[in-house]
Amino acid sequence: MCHFRQSPRAGCLSASRPGTSRLHPKLEGKMPQVTEAYEWRGRNVVASDGDKIGTLEEIYLDTQTGEPEWATVRMGLFGAQHTFIPLVQVDHRRGEVVVPYSKDQVKDAPSVDPDGQLSRDEEDRLYSHYGVVGSEQPVGQDVSGPTTDDAMTRSEEELRVGTAKRERGRARLRKYVVTEEVQQTVPVQREEVRIEREPITDANVDQALDGPEISEEEHEVVLHEEEPVVEKRVVPKERVRMGKDTRTDDAQVSEELRKEQIEADGDVGEPR
Repeated sequence: MCHFRQSPRAGCLSASRPGTSRLHPKLEGKMPQVTEAYEWRGRNVVASDGDKIGTLEEIYLDTQTGEPEWATVRMGLFGAQHTFIPLVQVDHRRGEVVVPYSKDQVKDAPSVDPDGQLSRDEEDRLYSHYGVVGSEQPVGQDVSGPTTDDAMTRSEEELRVGTAKRERGRARLRKYVVTEEVQQTVPVQREEVRIEREPITDANVDQALDGPEISEEEHEVVLHEEEPVVEKRVVPKERVRMGKDTRTDDAQVSEELRKEQIEADGDVGEPR
């Protein structure tokens, strides 16, 4: 049994018997696609009545068909219990995986080691527990055996490639404060003393002779000057936000595919 983990190339498990069609014909075509099932990992698993069962942990593929067939659900205290459920008639609604089984039915399912090989007996017990019916005597479904007809089926693997979205990184906007020195030239004014002399005339002779003829005097003049005054205020300058653009690149995927060849031995005529 191999886990389907980070990509569809990670492997698959053989959960079906060679030469048999495990599911009832009415249930065929009800299994999810590989890329769809991969998106379910980590989603809540709920019963059809909305009761939460647990968290879908791993998806398992059938080696014969390459289709998702089983899933493990992590449930119980701290998620310690791992239980298999068949991916038959499973639906995905509003981000949750809806299964046609009750929580008690999943909880009481036969215990199977999720890291071991799923045997035919274990698969039969699981299908029987969930009420999924298999075909008992299929005819002409595989390459050989007592229940097949006189024809062989030649099969080959086909590569189906899809995409799955994952987190590649995170970006954030961070605002911090820097201090820079700003210099500006500001004109400032100051008062200076200037001595003015005027001759005695008829217009000012009375002011000139007012007072004693000879005396000492002192006059005081107040001088003023301007000085730079700095005031700081916060002014909004711009708004900054982050946007996302989607860019499409071409990624090369390579995988080995197997195919069956049929040849005849003995006295064989020309093919028709």
